[in-house]
Amino acid sequence: MRILCLHCDYIWFKPVKPALRGIKLSKEEKQERRVGECLVVFTAVEASDDLDIVSSFVANIEEIADKVNAKRIVLYPYAHLSSNLASAEIALDVLKKAEQVLKEKGYEVVRAPFGYYKAFELRCKGHPLAELSRSFGAREKISEKADMLVIKGLDKKIDIEKEVARLGKWLLDKRELSTSDHRIIGQQLDLFSFHDVASSMVFWHPKGMLIRKLLIEFSRQEHSKRGYEEILTPQIMDVKLWKISGHWDYYRDFMFLATNTQKELFAVKPMNCPGHILIYKTKARSYRELPIRWLEFGIVHRNELSGVTSGMFRVKQITQDDAHIFCTEEQLEEEIKNVIELIDYFYKIFGFSYRVELSTRPDKRIGSDEIWDLAENALRQALDKLNIAYKVNEGEGAFYGPKIDFHIKDSLGREWQCATIQLDFSMPERFKLEYIDENGKSKRPIMLHRTVYGSIERFTAILLEHYQGKLPLWLSPVQIKVLSFTERNTEHAEKIAKVLEQEGFRVERDFSSRTLDYKVREAELEKVPYIVVIGDKEQEQGTIAVRKRGNRKVEFGVKLQGFVQKLKQEIEEKK
Repeated sequence: MRILCLHCDYIWFKPVKPALRGIKLSKEEKQERRVGECLVVFTAVEASDDLDIVSSFVANIEEIADKVNAKRIVLYPYAHLSSNLASAEIALDVLKKAEQVLKEKGYEVVRAPFGYYKAFELRCKGHPLAELSRSFGAREKISEKADMLVIKGLDKKIDIEKEVARLGKWLLDKRELSTSDHRIIGQQLDLFSFHDVASSMVFWHPKGMLIRKLLIEFSRQEHSKRGYEEILTPQIMDVKLWKISGHWDYYRDFMFLATNTQKELFAVKPMNCPGHILIYKTKARSYRELPIRWLEFGIVHRNELSGVTSGMFRVKQITQDDAHIFCTEEQLEEEIKNVIELIDYFYKIFGFSYRVELSTRPDKRIGSDEIWDLAENALRQALDKLNIAYKVNEGEGAFYGPKIDFHIKDSLGREWQCATIQLDFSMPERFKLEYIDENGKSKRPIMLHRTVYGSIERFTAILLEHYQGKLPLWLSPVQIKVLSFTERNTEHAEKIAKVLEQEGFRVERDFSSRTLDYKVREAELEKVPYIVVIGDKEQEQGTIAVRKRGNRKVEFGVKLQGFVQKLKQEIEEKK
């Protein structure tokens, strides 16, 4: 069993959509709930667990509840904590039994709905501590390898012992995970994998790498149009830098450290901002240069707790579309407006709606109250002038400045925080950044930290689940699959495939001797947007037969050039 306990001011949750077949909720369970002042116990019951685990489960909860003086417990089923889950029946029995025992011990207990995707929101009392993330219970040889196993097939029973012998696979019970889970989609489409030699870090396969490259290239082009210049900074830097930035005091527990042969201490960067600041400081800057907008697709590493990592949603190696803007106070409002408009443009492309939150000064922070007042007011004014509705999250800002967060809603009704705009007066002060104004006087620039995707890994996972693997044409690793009806059509089908490749499309072929129905079914499982079939009739008439993903109807007699132009327009419009 794995649990993650958070001491919360409140948790709000609402069932959205069934994740498992056969799960029915009562009328009361279908309602949204808000539970105040509670210990939230995110729980994954694993394959090696049975009802005997309840005593250990309850004992751990009691110990933690006593530490934080919590009398109200929320048992929250959370399958993402483990990739080696128990059956639904056993997991539900364990949670019900634990609820009963805790109530008998005098706790007020709320059990969140089991087997449902849920929207939830919570406010933690400080940062979750390492001792609140626990794993316990009987461990079998197989369950020890759970973090590196993935589902092998959806239509057959799995030989677990054989799969364990093949390093680099995960194994997930098909009954416990929806087919919209990005980990299953990633396996089906051969996009990525995880391995225990680099825990919670993504190994991108060729097709997954192509999606990653397409997302980055789209971002690169759109940023270039808006005056951003791309830079690149080192992965490992002396801790002296992180002490100046404040990360050493406020973020050290989440940093990977290393020493060189001279035993000097270095840190693997958890953020890109100090590196960008160093580039700014390489020469004297004039007001005429501002605003400076620098973009880096930076790879950062964060030593997240093992209990909160989950597929690509939360990883230790993160690729950010990270940019920093250095500007004057007079330019600030316009720069914030431009970033918001850019974020809005991106999210409309992918079909996401979103809401906005303003997070204010946390208890642990750098900078004076006067600086924080100025920064918070600037963000409020920008949002108000743009008539953007927002919710205020008191105390949830970054340690160096307040921020605006954008929460996108996916097709399952879940919300994800991705884009952010962080206003920073403190780091320019700590690093003594300057520019010369129009009067020849030295002034301090203002710094904006911002992302749009946030994490490429996380955004990819969200997209895979949002589209249920059916990516739009411009983003699909394979855009067209060309099938031959019979062996005598193979030569002509190859000519069609080559023409499509020369037109710039990503094409796969299936000229095998298997039946056409089988080949079509395989292409559908691979979620290819367009299937092109070449038979005798198509070969004689110089046409193609086209089947669009999700459409059972086949379009016959299609002219190749007309098909090419139609797809190019679809890609251009990014439908």
